[in-house]
Order: sequence, then structure tokens, then C-alpha cells
Amino acid sequence: MNELSGLFDTYKSIVVFDTETSGLDFKNDRIIELAAVKLQKNERGRVFADREVDEFIRLPEGRTLDPFVVNLTGITDEMLLEKGISYEAAADIFYELITDGPTLLVAHNAQFDLMFTRTLLKGKKIENPLKFLDTLTVYKDRRPYPHKLENAIVAYGLEGKVQNSHRAIDDVNALVEVLMAMDIERPDLERYINLFGFNAKYGISGEQIKGVRYAPQAFHDKKTLVEQTLYSFVKNFDETHKRKDD
Repeated sequence: MNELSGLFDTYKSIVVFDTETSGLDFKNDRIIELAAVKLQKNERGRVFADREVDEFIRLPEGRTLDPFVVNLTGITDEMLLEKGISYEAAADIFYELITDGPTLLVAHNAQFDLMFTRTLLKGKKIENPLKFLDTLTVYKDRRPYPHKLENAIVAYGLEGKVQNSHRAIDDVNALVEVLMAMDIERPDLERYINLFGFNAKYGISGEQIKGVRYAPQAFHDKKTLVEQTLYSFVKNFDETHKRKDD
């Protein structure tokens, strides 16, 4: 079986990533841990991890972590000072990871992480346009609430193999397994490229990302059919409005 074949038909690399941050505001808070696994495919169609990144990032001088963040992540100010790299060095590492060919960036609740990494990469020119896959959008389409990564781990029977620990590298490794399980469950992941669902009650979190299609996404109380997916909704919406315009 060719793993993730629908994605690797288009992309040279799939970079699954996650961030831990000092807060929720991408304009004022900072990434404190950046983790990523770069997936590629060998000649036999098997997916392998070409590179793994896990870096603590120091905060600007004089800033410290909120106790809530410390309790949630287990990351302390001492860890950042002793093991952390500079913000600029982290930007260089992430930039190198994602710019060697057609690259797909994958995250769970990707809108949040992309707001922070976009700030991290500010000023760097990316020649090949990046594409994005939000596994939260996929999971909302397929399974009932709740939709956290830890729920996906249980739903796909991955307990004991991976864990959701609120540490970026653990969550990345868990998401790689969830992504593979999603592809086996229903091989339509390519339909979610640059398609992000959002809760209509709260709207889009943060600024809209160029090239991404945003659409309100309903919650389901059971496993769904293809015709209930967000991409089917968007397609039907576009076709209906096109007929009206004609």
C-alpha cells in the first residue's frame, strides 16, 4: 500500500508540526517550543521521517512564563534559558525545513500554529507557495465532538503507541500516526488542502491566511458520510451560487 499517496502525488515533503506558546495572542506572545517531523516517501511508497526538529526557544529578555503555561506544558523559564535557542535561530531552522520543494504543512488546529509560525518567518521569502492541511477540520468532519488530538488518539486506537502531552514533539509524533490512520479510514485528505473549518458562533481565530478557504463547519453526533463533509458543502455552495450568477 502506498501510504498518503494522495498527498505525495503532489508534495515532495509533508511537514507535521506543533508549537507550544507563551500565550494565545500571536501578536504579543511567542513560540516557546517548536517541533516538526518532515515526512518523505521512498521508492517503494513507504513513508519515513527524513528529519525531526524539537527546539525550545528563549523568550525576550525580561519576559517570563505565566504559571498556567508552566503547569500545562511542563516547560519552565529555566528550561528555556538552559536549552533554548534564539528566536532567529528557530526561524532559520523552520525555514530550511519547509522550503526544499512542494511542501505541505500539517497541524491540528492549524490556524493557531500558523499564526505563530507566520510571525516567526516574517521577512523570509518563500519561493514555493506552501499549502496547509488542518487535521482538526478533517476530524470534525468524521467524528463526533469532542475533537482534541487526545480524542483522535483514542478514536483511532493509538493509545499506548503515542500520547498527547502538551509537549510539541509528543503531539507531533501523535499527529503523524493520526494522519496515517485518517488516510486509511478515508483516502480524501487532498480535498482538505487549504480548506479550514471554523465555528460559526465564534468566527475565524486570527487573521485569514492567503490562499486558505474558510467555511463554517457543523458539528456531528456520529460518524459521517462523504456527503456530509465540509468539502462537499463548499462544492455544493459554489455550484449553487454559480447557477444563480449565470
